[in-house]
Amino acid sequence: MDQNVLGEPLEICSCDPNTGWYRDGKCRTDGNDLGQHTVCCVISEQFLTYSKAQGNDLSTPMPQYGFSGLKPGDHWCVCASRWKQAYDDGMAPNIRLEATNIEVLAIVDLQILKQYSHA
Repeated sequence: MDQNVLGEPLEICSCDPNTGWYRDGKCRTDGNDLGQHTVCCVISEQFLTYSKAQGNDLSTPMPQYGFSGLKPGDHWCVCASRWKQAYDDGMAPNIRLEATNIEVLAIVDLQILKQYSHA
């Protein structure tokens, strides 16, 4: 069973829009997920702008991939390394600890994650 950063069962991040490596709503990962989509973020306009500037446009719909585009307030499983990069640059969005995979602790300290906790 997948666990969250608190050592509890991993909760759903979002099913509307449907997120996660497996598109099952959870920030689960496996060896094929090179980006480690493990951080359940509460998307902000600031993060959308930042991510687009880094070459990952999350706001523009891409119907050919079944992606409707994200808007502020959406929850989305973001790559651990991208979240850490945004944190380092002072642009990290809030997260839901209960829906953030324990795997992220290999990259980001729990105390840092707790500073961005959003109920």
